[in-house]
Amino acid sequence: MRAAGMLVYSILKRVESMVADGVTTMDLEVEAERMMRDAGARPAFKNYYVPAVGQRYKYVLCTSVNDEIVHGPPSAKRVLKTGDIVSVDTGVELNGWYGDSAITIPVGEVAPQIRRLLDVTKEALELAIDQTRAGNRLFDICGAVERHVTANGFGIVREFVGHGIGSQLHEEPQVPNYVDRKNENPRLKEGMVLALEPMVNAGSPESHNKADRWTACSKDGSWSAHFEHCVAITADGPWVLTRP
Repeated sequence: MRAAGMLVYSILKRVESMVADGVTTMDLEVEAERMMRDAGARPAFKNYYVPAVGQRYKYVLCTSVNDEIVHGPPSAKRVLKTGDIVSVDTGVELNGWYGDSAITIPVGEVAPQIRRLLDVTKEALELAIDQTRAGNRLFDICGAVERHVTANGFGIVREFVGHGIGSQLHEEPQVPNYVDRKNENPRLKEGMVLALEPMVNAGSPESHNKADRWTACSKDGSWSAHFEHCVAITADGPWVLTRP
């Protein structure tokens, strides 16, 4: 999983270096798919069947711009411009094991409130990572995100959550970014790997899907940030598999 995670990291770093005014989200897709192919990895997202949509996803990246939260398909018609933000989410399967990560990238200078949105979302992820320890419970992770995001006046997206990951892309348990007392609160154990992924809106937490049925965006049009890492629980504490 470390090898898969580091490949995802290298892909996201390359994509981040490409993001600029005039670049299309399809430009990012083409480069990411080339890197996966060259590494002998299988794209985790491409051909992934989603029952709610009734289709298989066609791309290796999700590229969600501005008010789009997640699952935005790349397009040669989607041209990035200075002041935008683009969330890039991707995953690979390498030698039977999965890696999954996401970053939200500013295109040049962004408005101060949007910079703060990015910072708070990244901080929330780091707080969640710190709680990913043997002996803690799932709600320790969920609560760390919820407290930080709400204290800063932003909205936590509830429709999409983190998840276990390993020999499958999505495994139990689900990892919400808020404490949902209707769900179980399992004890965290050494050897578990969780994909933690706060999705945070600048305004209302509510979302809806665009006409393409894939792209989730904020209901009130506020911009959204998304960061994700895969974290292994070890005897020495959290080990982030998707960064050096």
